Amino acid sequence: MRGTLRWLLASVLLIGALSTATAGAATAAEPDIRERLLAIPGMSLIEEKPYPGYRFFVLAHTQPVDHRNPSAGTFQQRLTVLHKDVSRPTVFYTSGYGLSTTPSRREPTQIVDGNQISMEYRFFTPSRPVPADWTKLDIWQAATDQHRIFEALEPIYDKKWISTGVSKGGMTATYYERFYPRDMDGVVAYVSPNDAVNDEDSAYDRFFAGVGTKECRDRLNAVQREALVRREPLQKRYAAYAAENGYTFHTVGSLDKAYEAVVLDYVWGFWQYSLLSDCDSIPADAAHATDEAIWDSIDTIAGFSFYTDQGLEPYTPYYYQAGTQLGSPAIRFPHIEGELIRYGYLPPRHFVPREIPMRFQPWAMRDVDTWVRHNARQMMFVYGQNDPWSAERFRVGKGARDSYVFTAPGANHGARVAGLGDTDRTLATARILEWAGVASAAGRPKPLAAFDAELDVRGGERGFVLRP
Repeated sequence: MRGTLRWLLASVLLIGALSTATAGAATAAEPDIRERLLAIPGMSLIEEKPYPGYRFFVLAHTQPVDHRNPSAGTFQQRLTVLHKDVSRPTVFYTSGYGLSTTPSRREPTQIVDGNQISMEYRFFTPSRPVPADWTKLDIWQAATDQHRIFEALEPIYDKKWISTGVSKGGMTATYYERFYPRDMDGVVAYVSPNDAVNDEDSAYDRFFAGVGTKECRDRLNAVQREALVRREPLQKRYAAYAAENGYTFHTVGSLDKAYEAVVLDYVWGFWQYSLLSDCDSIPADAAHATDEAIWDSIDTIAGFSFYTDQGLEPYTPYYYQAGTQLGSPAIRFPHIEGELIRYGYLPPRHFVPREIPMRFQPWAMRDVDTWVRHNARQMMFVYGQNDPWSAERFRVGKGARDSYVFTAPGANHGARVAGLGDTDRTLATARILEWAGVASAAGRPKPLAAFDAELDVRGGERGFVLRP
């Protein structure tokens, strides 16, 4: 009996040892997520940063300068990976501009409690080919950048994917869907302008004639007009400000043109980034306000540094695209006498160095607009009621399926699903969860991840310029 017990005990220990060894071998065989990412051809690590509950990688991926001619050279495109778990869905985000290398989570990522891939848009430094062939900066080339990154990462993150972006990032997500409609399982595009016909901008004039309240509009219009009435004394201050900071004006052409451009951005800038409740901060009696008060209000909202060479340079790729494919708004100023305006709302050509040639392609946005209206599948567009960029928006037609356009009441360029009315918010959240292949607990749909004040991005993106 004792011998039998000893035999049973030995068998249990042996089985346990074999099980432990087998588990250890399986664990050892399972590559670490960092190893899996770096095993992708053309992928390299820039740095890894810690964040509780995630792993965060800043990476570079080798991309062709010209996807139609891959032998014509390559460049390194930055991206980040906010890794939660390969069993979770993945959100593909781009701002349409540069890349933040600080861990952050966009609203759809919080809603689905997933991973997030963020991509730097081509030609925004340092993701710029050297030398830069600007003809290779277009919406198809950029969409193909995303497509190649998706193809590289999808074997690792093999659950559902949703693309998203804010403003130009939302435009980017839309263009990506237009050219590669089989990649993503859903699209959530925030405050995405849609300038389908570049020469027709009356929608913006109607917007500014009715946005907010008359009292607020009158205050803003009066300050804007007064800044042009006081052009001479305020430009002296501008010249001193530029000299003190080493600012120059070669691209826009002169300090005078830059000054007027900033002033004409003022009303647009207020509604883009402020709320109706912020009207109390605008001088109530502009005609009797001090020069200091007028200067401070314009500078706070529109920024006198922006149209300097130093302010424009980071946005050269954006203005190039605005002047070649995306289009740009032109608005009227009925509250300002014609003689006070010398240059008017300048087109993008004035904000790109002259040595970079530009030619506008009017068919590019018409094509995207038509495609969205008739072919959108599982696409969502979220706009802010008081956001100027929402005046010309994407719309879905009879050919679209499971696609939506929502408007957040009173919201600006920071409109979010969370700011929608109850019915719309419930529907939008439910559709995002469904597209991602996950579900919330019984009851009203809500984000699966708790809000993280440090990680979760709220509001608009200051990176989007006031106007193309």
